Amino acid sequence: MPRASKAAKSAKSKPSKFTPVPPQAPGRASRPRALATYRAKRDFSSTPEPAGTVKGKTSAGGYFCIQKHLASHLHYDFRLEHRGVLLSWAVPKGPSPDPKVKRLAMQVEDHPVDYGDFEGVIPAGYGAGIVVLWDRGAWAPLVDDVDAALAKGHLPFVVRGDKLKGRWDLIRTGIAGQCGWLLAKQRDAWSGGGDPTVEQPESVKSGRDFAEILAHERRDPWPDQPPVRGGETGKLMRDIMLRASALRSRATRSPAANRARGVRAAPATDR
Repeated sequence: MPRASKAAKSAKSKPSKFTPVPPQAPGRASRPRALATYRAKRDFSSTPEPAGTVKGKTSAGGYFCIQKHLASHLHYDFRLEHRGVLLSWAVPKGPSPDPKVKRLAMQVEDHPVDYGDFEGVIPAGYGAGIVVLWDRGAWAPLVDDVDAALAKGHLPFVVRGDKLKGRWDLIRTGIAGQCGWLLAKQRDAWSGGGDPTVEQPESVKSGRDFAEILAHERRDPWPDQPPVRGGETGKLMRDIMLRASALRSRATRSPAANRARGVRAAPATDR
């Protein structure tokens, strides 16, 4: 079993930015998972996030996705479909294809399977920010009993996504009341190489980035203040909001206004 990284060990002394949930007890493995915690945190009259239902699927494996979420901090939500919901971990630095790099992954509340296709802007409230569907595909466990592996604290699995592929491990570390895990790449044909979070930042659903998704909002989702203002994340959010505003202005500028500014229309091209 891979050892805990220095980053994971140092995180034990730091307060978590996430709201972790305790793992389900082994004796409850046969019971359906629930979405009560997920629903209690959200106001579905204002958020575009789906309320969802627990699906009836019981077979191992299924849908897999990663959603890049810029909120009070930037992180990657790693999700695996299991027993009718999406098991979810928040990965602050995103997945790494380097087997030597173990990334902290904080387990959070189960999400509905419908959430796996969500991309958009979350207004003021819980999780306020911008969500990009960064990767999606399928996953399969490399063990016979997923619930037993989760209870033991080590789930090996394989993913077939647009960006991530191959064998991975989730290993519980004991951080934050046993809700802290490590996400690590196993050595295989898809390990190593460049950092996909840097080289492939765009959405697999729309091809857009944060600014382009925000630019498509018809009204200000955060009229009082942005989800984050200070630090590096605050600067990133300000830059994204400025670029989104510029994209909106460019899209709404009329041909007459363009002519007045001396901007010529782009020639038509065959597609």
